Amino acid sequence: MQVGAAYVEALSPATRARHGRHYTPPELAYHLWSMARMSLGFSPGRQVLPGLVRDPACGAGALLLPALREHLRASYGVDPALTLAGLQNLIEGVDTDPAAVWVANVVLAAEMLPTLARIPESRRRSLPALARVGDGLSIPEQPARVVVMNPPYGRVRLAPDERERYAHVLYGHANLYGLFMAGAVESLDSEGVLAALVPTSFTSGRYFSKLREYLGREAAMSAITFVEDRSGVFSSVLQETCLATFERRKRRKARINSLGSTMTTIATVKVQKTGDPWVLPRRSDDAPVTAAASAMQESLASLGWRASTGPLVWNRRSDDLHAAWGPSRSHVIWAADLDGGILHRDPARDSMRYLALTRPSDSKVMVLDEPAVLVQRTTAPEQSRRLIAAHLSRDALSARHGRVTVENHVNVLRPTGLDPVLTPEAMTRLLATKTMDQVIRSISGSVALSAYELESIPLPNRDVVRSWNDLEGDALEAAVSAAYRPEGSK
Repeated sequence: MQVGAAYVEALSPATRARHGRHYTPPELAYHLWSMARMSLGFSPGRQVLPGLVRDPACGAGALLLPALREHLRASYGVDPALTLAGLQNLIEGVDTDPAAVWVANVVLAAEMLPTLARIPESRRRSLPALARVGDGLSIPEQPARVVVMNPPYGRVRLAPDERERYAHVLYGHANLYGLFMAGAVESLDSEGVLAALVPTSFTSGRYFSKLREYLGREAAMSAITFVEDRSGVFSSVLQETCLATFERRKRRKARINSLGSTMTTIATVKVQKTGDPWVLPRRSDDAPVTAAASAMQESLASLGWRASTGPLVWNRRSDDLHAAWGPSRSHVIWAADLDGGILHRDPARDSMRYLALTRPSDSKVMVLDEPAVLVQRTTAPEQSRRLIAAHLSRDALSARHGRVTVENHVNVLRPTGLDPVLTPEAMTRLLATKTMDQVIRSISGSVALSAYELESIPLPNRDVVRSWNDLEGDALEAAVSAAYRPEGSK
């Protein structure tokens, strides 16, 4: 596998970024194959492959190597010439990069050499090429029993016919890895398994809502392993990643693990099949909370709250940012102004404290002049909480000349009606509870929290939520904790 790593490292950063190329470490390749084996119902001992194992974005062949190795060792008692001759029906790699395909064939051929050595020289034939140049998104002729993949990531612009083909899994822009996941499921046989190393964003992002529905309907997720300490896992990819398996056969439960220095079992949860964000615990002590949250029918959105992302992207308006106030300027609220859950003024941002409203649309787009709940959209990995909210009250607005501009590292929560189930003050207190932080960590394991994910926070029925309006401190913590307790538990 070092050959594959060397090849990827030799590519320029621009090439790696443009094509989404990244090398799969051997540890993750073997963990992914181990998960696929479990989904296939393999026994602990080595077993021959029951059907075709395909990688539609094989790169240097790292994900195919464990399957090939297991099959060759399990076939030791079979005529080695027959074993090698049958491999092209059992292992297939596809990639658009001819150099990567060449490396993959060298890596896989090296694994076949001990088997070839057992064949008398007079009967030896050329080793089969198990990887080929091609489009991994094209519809294959032969269905696969297993698809293993670490597909390329990144947004992609689709031609009209391509968008029509993937319409059932697209919401808004397309990401390559989502297309590969959908295509892989389509290519499975009736007992097939998809084992994929992908970003965790598919479990919660708005743009993957239709993909989640499709997966739940056609090949529900049977296991997921969250990869900890992601920096250093890949040479050029810094996204939160997971290993996940999906099965054609009907499943009721999904296993959740965490992989760091060791493998940790987190929980077994009910399979989630909706397009809503999937609530999946990242820690074992979050499991009871997420079990209750998964069964809830209400959300922030259904109970009358709308979330949006602050409109100010500061580096696009740097010339309009000033240190002093003026009648045509608006006070800017930065994410650092919310640290600690209290709205304040971070001195480090005072040189860019006011936005000059120079564009005709600024008064509508850039200005917030009504009370709201402000929530940090991004938090640092070392912060103890992912959910940090502060109340922008009437008094706070008045102290800021009656209007503010919110930068885009802050989400803005506003009621959609005159009588929301929770008042803004109560909403701010609710978001500060330990239980709500556990829920949001189980929706988004990332340090980024989208407005969509915020709106999707599961809540109990409106009467229970309304009863929280008059609670504070320990009383509110206890009431919220009790609501997010699985039915029947104490």
